[in-house]
Amino acid sequence: MTAGWTGIGKVRARVHGEGVEIAIDGLTTQAKYYKPLVYEFMRKEWASRPSWGDFVVEIRMEHVGDPPHIDLDNLAKALLDAIKGYLFHDDAQVARLLVERHEGERERITIRVFPQP
Repeated sequence: MTAGWTGIGKVRARVHGEGVEIAIDGLTTQAKYYKPLVYEFMRKEWASRPSWGDFVVEIRMEHVGDPPHIDLDNLAKALLDAIKGYLFHDDAQVARLLVERHEGERERITIRVFPQP
């Protein structure tokens, strides 16, 4: 089951199967920019309670042209901090983390969070 998107700004989210998909439009070289952006979206617009158990988190950064100079590990930490307390209680629940960069049709970051099978 895939639900419609929540949010109309730079950040949108939807239920996707057993998990949640979050899309962030645009890229910046400052990983710290994403933590308050996503945190405020989750606080104001996402209505779910955190869950217990192990989770898989997949983060995909898509860029146009040359990739921006951003450390993917810093990006992952900022995004995990932003969704902690909304999708899961603690980032120690992340049993699998995949962070990747790809050339795409537009600049965006997609985060998929779902229970570990």
